[in-house]
Amino acid sequence: MTDSVSRCRRYRRRILDISQRVTALHIAPAFSCTELVDVIYNETMRHDSPEDIFLMSNGHGCMILYVILAERGILSEEDLLSYCTPSGRLGAHPDFGTPGIAASTGSLGHGLSIAAGQAYAEYLKGSHVKTLCVVSDGELQEGSSWEAMMMSANLRLGNLTMIVDNNDFSGLERMSIGHPAFYPLTQKIESFGWSVATCDGHDADSIRTALASSDGKRPHAVVATTVKGKGVSFMEHENLWHYRSPSQAEYAQAIREVEQT
Repeated sequence: MTDSVSRCRRYRRRILDISQRVTALHIAPAFSCTELVDVIYNETMRHDSPEDIFLMSNGHGCMILYVILAERGILSEEDLLSYCTPSGRLGAHPDFGTPGIAASTGSLGHGLSIAAGQAYAEYLKGSHVKTLCVVSDGELQEGSSWEAMMMSANLRLGNLTMIVDNNDFSGLERMSIGHPAFYPLTQKIESFGWSVATCDGHDADSIRTALASSDGKRPHAVVATTVKGKGVSFMEHENLWHYRSPSQAEYAQAIREVEQT
């Protein structure tokens, strides 16, 4: 078993535990990008000085980032236990000012523009800081995302990587059914002047290879095929779990399935 597999099992279990303390949270989006955020944050990013920059543009998936930050000691156990409570500082979307959070995200379509600005600032300073931004496929319906792609290519931001959590769902529907003209996604991004790699978004080796394939001369995109609700059979490909907490019986089943992965 790889370290990533072990870590991701632990993260999913932790998120399920937290789900029993609140009326609702975004479990399925967090499970969709669990392996992506794990490899990016624990293996790809530099955490010394200067530190690389990470943004979750799909802020509704923030539970995976919160549990990773807590495991690394950047957030506390108290922070996790007070998630979405009046006394807590962790909301349903990341807020700037919270330790480990580089920007407030969750207004979909804004994150990549912020990431491009941060990458350009580092480029102007001549630093070697990388900016990595996870976006959802649903938010790529927003024109601002494509404007950010075009500007990033114009500026040749080789220090910027966009990772697309391509689970084929927006918050309300399956993308390939409701928005068929969205595809082919890889060719569209390439046409905007980016290098593009594809990967299995739940396989750590595939993710590592795709992230490492950047030529460093232009912005790089990784289009990761993922499953919304990955790891729990009754959550997979079910938009019902975009924002819901499981019952006690559902929680028990989910824990059993996660432990068996």
